[in-house]
Amino acid sequence: MESTPKHKIQDRDIENIMGNLLRYGVLASLFVVLIGAAFYLLQHGSETPNYKKFLGEPKRLSEFKQVWYSAFQGRGRSIIQLGLFILIATPIARIVFSIIGYILERDYLYIIITVIVLGVILFSL
Repeated sequence: MESTPKHKIQDRDIENIMGNLLRYGVLASLFVVLIGAAFYLLQHGSETPNYKKFLGEPKRLSEFKQVWYSAFQGRGRSIIQLGLFILIATPIARIVFSIIGYILERDYLYIIITVIVLGVILFSL
């Protein structure tokens, strides 16, 4: 009786998956930003900006939970901000996937280094 050989994950497989992760993450971000730009221009395209008074970013554009809720209310700037969050999350997802790949390869030195890099990035956010 023949047993089917198990497919061991190769370095090339991990590189392909990570490349696709980055590619599709950037494309998803682009798509969301373009949708947000269209909404924003439809809602505010004919307004004249007021440059006499500076107002900082509203809370709905600086906290993820608020961005999420206001983006689904159809607010253009919030949708754009959501696209930027996706763009920021893409390399972070790549790092997480790298950790998984190193765990599968049992490469403990790189697991430790990559977890430290992930911790530094998450702490800085």
